[in-house]
Amino acid sequence: MLILINHKRYYLLFLALVIMDQLTKQIFVSSFDLGQSMVVNSYLSWTYLHNTGAAFSILADGGPIQKAFLLSVSVFVSVGVIIWIQKTPINYGQKLLGQFSLLSGAVGNLIDRAQYGYVVDFIDIHINGFYWPVFNLADSFIFVGVILLLLERKKLPD
Repeated sequence: MLILINHKRYYLLFLALVIMDQLTKQIFVSSFDLGQSMVVNSYLSWTYLHNTGAAFSILADGGPIQKAFLLSVSVFVSVGVIIWIQKTPINYGQKLLGQFSLLSGAVGNLIDRAQYGYVVDFIDIHINGFYWPVFNLADSFIFVGVILLLLERKKLPD
């Protein structure tokens, strides 16, 4: 219980990030037609897509079993990160930020998979004819979380 209380501000951050992810996705679901794109500038477009697969649309051609598998993996990863968080002391700030960012992204995409059977993507980055796969805020949170965890410096006990 003590760890839960100490991690309270991180759980508030988690909640804010998941809400931000879901609100932005709802904007595209309600305002764009599937496949519709709007150019923002020479590097960025808003493009509303459904990703039925995993990262970069891997496994996108599977049927109901694949959807159930991806949903199960999302639940498993989210629970695993929560357990990992609960074992992390409060003085490991960067590690906790990374873990909660990772959790926020995983839960944001988990909500989509549970609600729609696919993940809503809309951020389309392109530079000099190179197009990165379309993604969403949850994917960005996962990326930032992984970077924070990879660059984490071990904190010595107080």
